[in-house]
Amino acid sequence: MRLLSIVQSVLAAIFGVQSHGKYKHDFNSESFLPFLIIGIVFVLGFVISIALLVHYILR
Repeated sequence: MRLLSIVQSVLAAIFGVQSHGKYKHDFNSESFLPFLIIGIVFVLGFVISIALLVHYILR
């Protein structure tokens, strides 16, 4: 599975707008590990960016 496809799937899942067909395709893939890694990276990036934004605003 291509990296761009995995990133699109993770972003769609995070925002809750993933289609049912794409959902089925993702769950029929051979490994969930790429989805897990990309998901963790995006969530950590989001949390760190929010923390930095709050730190900047409160300074």
